[in-house]
Amino acid sequence: MSKPYWPGAPGLRQIPFGKLFTRLDRPVPAGAGIVTAYTDGAVTLRSNRAEKRYHEAANLSTYQGVVEGDFVVHGLDIMRGSVGVADSDGAMSPVCAVCKPGPLVNARFVAYVMRNQAHHDFPKALARGIRDGGADFRRWETLAEFPIPVPPLPEQRAIAVYLDRETAEIDALMAEQERLIATLRERRAAVIDHATADGNAPAVALRRLNPFVTSGSRGWGAYYADEGERFVRIGNLSRTGLGLRGEVQHVALPVGNTEGERTRLRHGDLMLSITAYLGSVAVVEDPDWYEAFTSQHVALCRFPSVAEVNTRYIGYALLAKPGQDQLAMSSSGGTKEGLSLDDVRAIRIPLPPLDEQRRIADYLDEQTSAIDALIAETERFIAVSEERRSALITAAVTGQIDCTHLIDTHEGATA
Repeated sequence: MSKPYWPGAPGLRQIPFGKLFTRLDRPVPAGAGIVTAYTDGAVTLRSNRAEKRYHEAANLSTYQGVVEGDFVVHGLDIMRGSVGVADSDGAMSPVCAVCKPGPLVNARFVAYVMRNQAHHDFPKALARGIRDGGADFRRWETLAEFPIPVPPLPEQRAIAVYLDRETAEIDALMAEQERLIATLRERRAAVIDHATADGNAPAVALRRLNPFVTSGSRGWGAYYADEGERFVRIGNLSRTGLGLRGEVQHVALPVGNTEGERTRLRHGDLMLSITAYLGSVAVVEDPDWYEAFTSQHVALCRFPSVAEVNTRYIGYALLAKPGQDQLAMSSSGGTKEGLSLDDVRAIRIPLPPLDEQRRIADYLDEQTSAIDALIAETERFIAVSEERRSALITAAVTGQIDCTHLIDTHEGATA
Protein backbone atom coordinates (compact mmCIF):
# COMPACT_ATOMS: atom_id res chain seq x y z
CA MET A 1 0.00 0.00 0.00
CA SER A 2 1.29 3.47 -0.87
CA LYS A 3 2.00 5.92 1.93
CA PRO A 4 -1.12 8.04 2.67
CA TYR A 5 -0.84 11.70 1.74
CA TRP A 6 -3.14 14.68 2.27
CA PRO A 7 -3.17 16.77 -0.93
CA GLY A 8 -4.35 19.82 1.04
CA ALA A 9 -0.81 20.77 2.10
CA PRO A 10 1.56 19.81 -0.74
CA GLY A 11 4.37 22.03 0.48
CA LEU A 12 4.59 20.59 3.99
CA ARG A 13 6.15 17.36 5.19
CA GLN A 14 3.52 14.94 6.41
CA ILE A 15 4.16 12.62 9.32
CA PRO A 16 1.94 9.70 10.42
CA PHE A 17 -0.16 10.44 13.49
CA GLY A 18 1.42 7.57 15.41
CA LYS A 19 4.87 9.15 15.18
CA LEU A 20 3.57 12.44 16.62
CA PHE A 21 1.33 11.16 19.43
CA THR A 22 1.52 8.46 22.09
CA ARG A 23 -1.65 6.64 23.03
CA LEU A 24 -2.48 6.80 26.74
CA ASP A 25 -4.26 4.27 28.94
CA ARG A 26 -5.44 6.24 31.96
CA PRO A 27 -7.62 4.72 34.70
CA VAL A 28 -11.03 6.28 35.18
CA PRO A 29 -10.95 8.56 38.24
CA ALA A 30 -13.48 7.85 40.99
CA GLY A 31 -16.75 9.72 40.56
CA ALA A 32 -15.79 10.83 37.06
CA GLY A 33 -18.34 12.33 34.72
CA ILE A 34 -18.47 11.30 31.05
CA VAL A 35 -16.40 13.39 28.63
CA THR A 36 -17.49 13.43 24.98
CA ALA A 37 -15.68 14.46 21.78
CA TYR A 38 -18.18 16.63 19.91
CA THR A 39 -18.25 17.34 16.19
CA ASP A 40 -17.55 21.03 16.78
CA GLY A 41 -14.15 20.11 18.22
CA ALA A 42 -15.03 20.48 21.90
CA VAL A 43 -13.91 17.65 24.20
CA THR A 44 -15.81 18.34 27.38
CA LEU A 45 -18.06 16.92 30.08
CA ARG A 46 -21.57 16.14 28.88
CA SER A 47 -22.84 18.11 31.85
CA ASN A 48 -21.37 21.21 30.18
CA ARG A 49 -23.80 20.78 27.30
CA ALA A 50 -27.57 21.15 27.37
CA GLU A 51 -28.10 18.20 25.01
CA LYS A 52 -30.20 15.33 26.40
CA ARG A 53 -29.95 12.76 23.60
CA TYR A 54 -26.95 10.85 24.92
CA HIS A 55 -27.33 7.52 26.68
CA GLU A 56 -25.54 7.58 30.04
CA ALA A 57 -23.64 4.35 30.58
CA ALA A 58 -24.30 2.77 33.97
CA ASN A 59 -21.12 0.69 33.80
CA LEU A 60 -17.86 2.51 33.08
CA SER A 61 -15.68 -0.59 33.32
CA THR A 62 -14.72 -0.40 29.64
CA TYR A 63 -14.14 3.37 29.74
CA GLN A 64 -10.76 5.10 30.00
CA GLY A 65 -9.62 8.14 31.90
CA VAL A 66 -9.01 11.52 30.26
CA VAL A 67 -7.55 14.70 31.78
CA GLU A 68 -7.53 18.31 30.70
CA GLY A 69 -4.99 18.82 27.92
CA ASP A 70 -5.19 15.29 26.48
CA PHE A 71 -5.62 15.03 22.71
CA VAL A 72 -8.70 13.01 21.75
CA VAL A 73 -9.76 11.43 18.44
CA HIS A 74 -13.19 9.82 18.14
CA GLY A 75 -12.61 6.64 16.15
CA LEU A 76 -16.08 6.67 14.59
CA ASP A 77 -16.87 10.37 14.34
CA ILE A 78 -13.45 11.39 13.04
CA MET A 79 -15.26 11.66 9.70
CA ARG A 80 -17.37 14.48 11.16
CA GLY A 81 -14.53 16.28 12.91
CA SER A 82 -14.74 14.92 16.46
CA VAL A 83 -11.14 15.73 17.28
CA GLY A 84 -9.88 18.12 19.93
CA VAL A 85 -8.07 18.90 23.16
CA ALA A 86 -9.89 17.95 26.38
CA ASP A 87 -10.90 20.81 28.69
CA SER A 88 -12.15 18.46 31.43
CA ASP A 89 -11.13 15.41 33.45
CA GLY A 90 -13.43 12.39 33.35
CA ALA A 91 -14.33 9.09 31.70
CA MET A 92 -14.01 8.63 27.95
CA SER A 93 -15.64 6.05 25.68
CA PRO A 94 -13.34 3.27 24.41
CA VAL A 95 -14.16 4.30 20.82
CA CYS A 96 -11.89 7.31 21.38
CA ALA A 97 -8.11 7.44 21.32
CA VAL A 98 -6.72 9.49 24.23
CA CYS A 99 -3.24 10.68 23.32
CA LYS A 100 -0.26 12.74 24.43
CA PRO A 101 1.41 15.02 21.87
CA GLY A 102 5.11 14.53 21.26
CA PRO A 103 7.76 17.25 20.95
CA LEU A 104 7.14 17.89 17.24
CA VAL A 105 3.54 19.09 17.47
CA ASN A 106 1.20 21.60 19.03
CA ALA A 107 -2.04 19.81 19.95
CA ARG A 108 -4.33 22.73 19.11
CA PHE A 109 -2.75 23.06 15.66
CA VAL A 110 -3.24 19.36 14.93
CA ALA A 111 -6.87 19.56 16.08
CA TYR A 112 -7.49 22.33 13.54
CA VAL A 113 -5.75 20.28 10.84
CA MET A 114 -7.71 17.08 11.46
CA ARG A 115 -11.08 18.81 11.66
CA ASN A 116 -10.28 20.59 8.41
CA GLN A 117 -9.30 17.28 6.82
CA ALA A 118 -12.69 15.91 7.92
CA HIS A 119 -14.46 18.90 6.37
CA HIS A 120 -12.82 18.02 3.06
CA ASP A 121 -13.73 14.30 3.44
CA PHE A 122 -10.09 13.22 3.61
CA PRO A 123 -10.68 10.58 6.35
CA LYS A 124 -13.27 8.92 4.08
CA ALA A 125 -10.85 8.88 1.16
CA LEU A 126 -8.07 7.56 3.37
CA ALA A 127 -10.34 4.87 4.77
CA ARG A 128 -10.99 3.54 1.28
CA GLY A 129 -7.27 3.55 0.58
CA ILE A 130 -6.30 1.64 3.71
CA ARG A 131 -8.84 -1.10 3.71
CA ASP A 132 -11.52 -2.25 1.30
CA GLY A 133 -14.94 -1.33 2.68
CA GLY A 134 -13.55 1.39 4.92
CA ALA A 135 -11.04 1.73 7.73
CA ASP A 136 -11.81 1.46 11.41
CA PHE A 137 -10.15 4.42 13.10
CA ARG A 138 -10.90 2.89 16.48
CA ARG A 139 -7.88 0.70 15.79
CA TRP A 140 -4.69 2.46 16.83
CA GLU A 141 -2.84 0.81 13.93
CA THR A 142 -5.17 2.54 11.48
CA LEU A 143 -5.25 5.91 13.22
CA ALA A 144 -1.45 5.83 13.55
CA GLU A 145 -1.16 5.96 9.74
CA PHE A 146 -3.21 9.16 9.47
CA PRO A 147 -0.97 11.81 7.80
CA ILE A 148 -0.50 15.17 9.52
CA PRO A 149 1.17 18.14 7.76
CA VAL A 150 3.85 19.41 10.11
CA PRO A 151 5.39 22.88 9.74
CA PRO A 152 8.02 23.93 12.31
CA LEU A 153 6.70 23.95 15.88
CA PRO A 154 6.85 27.77 16.32
CA GLU A 155 4.68 28.14 13.20
CA GLN A 156 2.20 25.57 14.51
CA ARG A 157 1.85 27.57 17.73
CA ALA A 158 1.44 30.82 15.83
CA ILE A 159 -1.22 29.32 13.54
CA ALA A 160 -3.13 27.95 16.56
CA VAL A 161 -3.04 31.38 18.24
CA TYR A 162 -4.24 33.05 15.03
CA LEU A 163 -7.08 30.58 14.47
CA ASP A 164 -8.17 30.67 18.13
CA ARG A 165 -8.62 34.41 17.79
CA GLU A 166 -10.20 34.54 14.32
CA THR A 167 -12.55 31.59 14.74
CA ALA A 168 -13.72 32.90 18.13
CA GLU A 169 -14.96 36.05 16.41
CA ILE A 170 -16.78 34.04 13.72
CA ASP A 171 -18.22 31.64 16.31
CA ALA A 172 -19.53 34.55 18.39
CA LEU A 173 -21.22 36.01 15.32
CA MET A 174 -22.81 32.66 14.42
CA ALA A 175 -23.99 32.17 18.02
CA GLU A 176 -25.69 35.55 17.84
CA GLN A 177 -27.45 34.50 14.64
CA GLU A 178 -28.52 31.21 16.24
CA ARG A 179 -30.07 33.18 19.08
CA LEU A 180 -31.89 35.32 16.53
CA ILE A 181 -33.31 32.20 14.87
CA ALA A 182 -34.49 30.91 18.27
CA THR A 183 -36.19 34.26 18.92
CA LEU A 184 -37.87 34.23 15.51
CA ARG A 185 -39.16 30.70 16.07
CA GLU A 186 -40.56 31.72 19.45
CA ARG A 187 -42.23 34.68 17.77
CA ARG A 188 -43.67 32.41 15.09
CA ALA A 189 -45.14 30.08 17.72
CA ALA A 190 -46.59 33.03 19.64
CA VAL A 191 -48.26 34.39 16.50
CA ILE A 192 -49.91 31.01 15.84
CA ASP A 193 -50.97 30.64 19.49
CA HIS A 194 -52.53 34.10 19.58
CA ALA A 195 -54.34 33.83 16.24
CA THR A 196 -55.95 30.46 17.02
CA ALA A 197 -56.89 31.27 20.63
CA ASP A 198 -60.57 32.16 20.36
CA GLY A 199 -62.18 31.87 23.76
CA ASN A 200 -65.64 32.16 22.26
CA ALA A 201 -65.26 29.39 19.69
CA PRO A 202 -66.59 25.97 20.74
CA ALA A 203 -64.01 23.22 21.17
CA VAL A 204 -64.93 20.41 18.77
CA ALA A 205 -63.48 16.91 18.54
CA LEU A 206 -62.32 16.06 15.02
CA ARG A 207 -64.64 13.04 14.99
CA ARG A 208 -67.60 15.45 15.04
CA LEU A 209 -66.54 16.56 11.55
CA ASN A 210 -66.83 12.96 10.21
CA PRO A 211 -63.29 12.73 8.80
CA PHE A 212 -61.84 9.75 7.00
CA VAL A 213 -58.86 8.79 9.18
CA THR A 214 -56.32 6.13 8.29
CA SER A 215 -52.60 5.43 8.17
CA GLY A 216 -50.27 3.65 5.80
CA SER A 217 -49.60 -0.06 5.86
CA ARG A 218 -46.32 -1.77 6.77
CA GLY A 219 -43.55 -3.11 4.57
CA TRP A 220 -42.95 -0.14 2.31
CA GLY A 221 -39.17 -0.46 2.60
CA ALA A 222 -39.30 -3.32 0.10
CA TYR A 223 -40.62 -0.90 -2.55
CA TYR A 224 -38.10 1.93 -2.07
CA ALA A 225 -36.72 3.04 -5.44
CA ASP A 226 -34.83 5.89 -7.11
CA GLU A 227 -37.87 6.68 -9.24
CA GLY A 228 -41.60 6.17 -8.93
CA GLU A 229 -44.38 7.56 -6.76
CA ARG A 230 -43.61 9.83 -3.85
CA PHE A 231 -43.82 8.34 -0.38
CA VAL A 232 -44.59 10.45 2.70
CA ARG A 233 -42.42 9.63 5.69
CA ILE A 234 -42.56 11.12 9.15
CA GLY A 235 -39.56 13.31 8.37
CA ASN A 236 -41.55 15.10 5.68
CA LEU A 237 -43.79 16.66 8.35
CA SER A 238 -42.82 19.62 10.53
CA ARG A 239 -43.68 21.14 13.91
CA THR A 240 -43.26 24.67 12.58
CA GLY A 241 -45.02 24.76 9.20
CA LEU A 242 -47.76 23.06 7.23
CA GLY A 243 -45.88 22.22 4.04
CA LEU A 244 -44.42 18.82 3.25
CA ARG A 245 -40.64 19.17 3.07
CA GLY A 246 -37.37 17.31 3.32
CA GLU A 247 -35.84 14.47 1.35
CA VAL A 248 -38.17 12.82 -1.15
CA GLN A 249 -38.38 9.04 -1.06
CA HIS A 250 -39.83 7.23 -4.06
CA VAL A 251 -41.51 3.81 -4.21
CA ALA A 252 -42.14 1.50 -7.15
CA LEU A 253 -44.94 -1.02 -6.69
CA PRO A 254 -45.15 -4.16 -8.85
CA VAL A 255 -47.83 -4.16 -11.52
CA GLY A 256 -51.18 -5.09 -10.03
CA ASN A 257 -50.19 -4.27 -6.46
CA THR A 258 -52.82 -1.99 -4.97
CA GLU A 259 -51.06 -1.62 -1.61
CA GLY A 260 -51.83 1.72 0.01
CA GLU A 261 -54.38 3.01 -2.53
CA ARG A 262 -56.59 4.14 0.36
CA THR A 263 -53.81 6.47 1.55
CA ARG A 264 -53.12 8.19 -1.76
CA LEU A 265 -52.90 11.89 -0.97
CA ARG A 266 -55.34 14.49 -2.22
CA HIS A 267 -55.37 18.26 -2.08
CA GLY A 268 -56.26 19.44 1.43
CA ASP A 269 -55.45 16.23 3.30
CA LEU A 270 -54.24 16.75 6.87
CA MET A 271 -51.21 14.69 7.91
CA LEU A 272 -50.11 13.97 11.52
CA SER A 273 -47.18 12.00 12.93
CA ILE A 274 -48.46 9.19 15.14
CA THR A 275 -45.45 7.08 16.20
CA ALA A 276 -42.62 9.55 16.80
CA TYR A 277 -41.98 13.28 16.71
CA LEU A 278 -45.54 13.73 17.90
CA GLY A 279 -46.81 17.16 16.97
CA SER A 280 -45.54 17.15 13.39
CA VAL A 281 -48.29 18.29 11.01
CA ALA A 282 -48.75 18.98 7.30
CA VAL A 283 -51.51 19.97 4.91
CA VAL A 284 -51.21 18.73 1.33
CA GLU A 285 -51.29 21.67 -1.06
CA ASP A 286 -48.24 21.12 -3.27
CA PRO A 287 -49.34 19.29 -6.45
CA ASP A 288 -46.02 17.40 -6.45
CA TRP A 289 -47.33 15.44 -3.47
CA TYR A 290 -50.75 14.60 -4.90
CA GLU A 291 -51.25 10.82 -5.23
CA ALA A 292 -48.26 10.09 -2.96
CA PHE A 293 -48.40 7.03 -0.71
CA THR A 294 -48.31 7.28 3.10
CA SER A 295 -46.11 5.69 5.75
CA GLN A 296 -47.54 3.65 8.64
CA HIS A 297 -46.09 6.31 10.96
CA VAL A 298 -48.32 9.05 9.52
CA ALA A 299 -52.07 9.48 9.90
CA LEU A 300 -54.13 10.87 7.04
CA CYS A 301 -57.18 12.89 8.03
CA ARG A 302 -59.55 13.84 5.18
CA PHE A 303 -62.66 15.91 5.81
CA PRO A 304 -65.82 15.53 3.73
CA SER A 305 -66.69 18.39 1.42
CA VAL A 306 -69.80 19.15 3.49
CA ALA A 307 -67.73 19.78 6.63
CA GLU A 308 -67.55 23.43 7.61
CA VAL A 309 -63.79 23.42 8.07
CA ASN A 310 -60.69 24.96 6.56
CA THR A 311 -57.95 22.34 6.73
CA ARG A 312 -55.16 24.91 6.96
CA TYR A 313 -56.85 26.44 9.98
CA ILE A 314 -57.03 23.00 11.62
CA GLY A 315 -53.34 22.47 10.85
CA TYR A 316 -52.42 25.76 12.51
CA ALA A 317 -54.63 24.95 15.49
CA LEU A 318 -52.68 21.69 15.91
CA LEU A 319 -49.37 23.57 15.74
CA ALA A 320 -50.53 25.93 18.50
CA LYS A 321 -49.58 25.04 22.06
CA PRO A 322 -53.01 23.62 23.06
CA GLY A 323 -52.92 21.35 20.01
CA GLN A 324 -49.33 20.28 20.67
CA ASP A 325 -50.18 19.57 24.30
CA GLN A 326 -53.09 17.35 23.27
CA LEU A 327 -50.94 15.39 20.85
CA ALA A 328 -48.34 14.83 23.56
CA MET A 329 -50.89 13.82 26.21
CA SER A 330 -52.70 11.48 23.83
CA SER A 331 -49.59 9.36 23.42
CA SER A 332 -50.13 5.77 24.50
CA GLY A 333 -47.10 6.08 26.79
CA GLY A 334 -44.79 3.24 27.75
CA THR A 335 -41.43 2.90 26.05
CA LYS A 336 -42.71 4.05 22.66
CA GLU A 337 -44.67 7.17 21.89
CA GLY A 338 -47.65 6.70 19.67
CA LEU A 339 -51.17 7.79 18.79
CA SER A 340 -54.01 5.54 17.74
CA LEU A 341 -56.40 6.62 15.01
CA ASP A 342 -59.07 7.05 17.71
CA ASP A 343 -56.68 9.42 19.50
CA VAL A 344 -56.54 11.47 16.31
CA ARG A 345 -60.33 11.57 16.04
CA ALA A 346 -60.55 12.67 19.68
CA ILE A 347 -58.36 15.77 19.27
CA ARG A 348 -60.34 18.91 20.09
CA ILE A 349 -59.80 22.28 18.44
CA PRO A 350 -61.57 25.64 18.74
CA LEU A 351 -63.81 25.90 15.69
CA PRO A 352 -65.03 29.40 14.79
CA PRO A 353 -67.26 29.97 11.73
CA LEU A 354 -65.78 28.97 8.37
CA ASP A 355 -65.16 32.56 7.22
CA GLU A 356 -63.21 33.22 10.41
CA GLN A 357 -61.19 30.04 9.93
CA ARG A 358 -60.23 31.20 6.43
CA ARG A 359 -59.30 34.67 7.69
CA ILE A 360 -57.07 33.22 10.42
CA ALA A 361 -55.41 30.77 8.02
CA ASP A 362 -54.73 33.53 5.46
CA TYR A 363 -53.34 35.81 8.19
CA LEU A 364 -51.04 33.08 9.51
CA ASP A 365 -49.88 32.21 6.00
CA GLU A 366 -48.76 35.82 5.59
CA GLN A 367 -47.21 36.22 9.04
CA THR A 368 -45.39 32.90 9.16
CA SER A 369 -44.08 33.32 5.61
CA ALA A 370 -42.51 36.65 6.59
CA ILE A 371 -40.89 35.12 9.68
CA ASP A 372 -39.74 32.06 7.74
CA ALA A 373 -38.06 34.37 5.20
CA LEU A 374 -36.10 36.03 8.01
CA ILE A 375 -35.11 32.63 9.42
CA ALA A 376 -33.97 31.44 5.97
CA GLU A 377 -31.92 34.61 5.48
CA THR A 378 -30.26 34.13 8.87
CA GLU A 379 -29.54 30.46 8.12
CA ARG A 380 -27.87 31.50 4.85
CA PHE A 381 -25.71 33.96 6.78
CA ILE A 382 -24.66 31.18 9.16
CA ALA A 383 -23.86 28.86 6.24
CA VAL A 384 -21.68 31.55 4.64
CA SER A 385 -19.95 32.15 7.99
CA GLU A 386 -19.28 28.42 8.38
CA GLU A 387 -17.73 28.27 4.92
CA ARG A 388 -15.65 31.36 5.69
CA ARG A 389 -14.47 29.72 8.90
CA SER A 390 -13.51 26.53 7.10
CA ALA A 391 -11.72 28.44 4.32
CA LEU A 392 -9.80 30.44 6.91
CA ILE A 393 -8.65 27.28 8.69
CA THR A 394 -7.68 25.65 5.39
CA ALA A 395 -5.61 28.67 4.39
CA ALA A 396 -3.90 28.87 7.79
CA VAL A 397 -2.99 25.20 8.26
CA THR A 398 -1.73 24.85 4.67
CA GLY A 399 0.55 27.88 4.90
CA GLN A 400 -1.47 30.23 2.69
CA ILE A 401 -1.74 32.74 5.55
CA ASP A 402 1.49 34.04 7.02
CA CYS A 403 1.25 33.84 10.81
CA THR A 404 4.97 34.19 11.49
CA HIS A 405 4.45 37.65 13.01
CA LEU A 406 2.90 35.83 16.00
CA ILE A 407 5.85 33.55 16.61
CA ASP A 408 7.72 35.88 18.94
CA THR A 409 4.66 36.96 20.95
CA HIS A 410 4.01 35.60 24.44
CA GLU A 411 0.92 33.72 23.16
CA GLY A 412 2.81 32.32 20.19
CA ALA A 413 5.46 30.88 22.43
CA THR A 414 2.91 28.93 24.46
CA ALA A 415 2.54 25.24 23.59
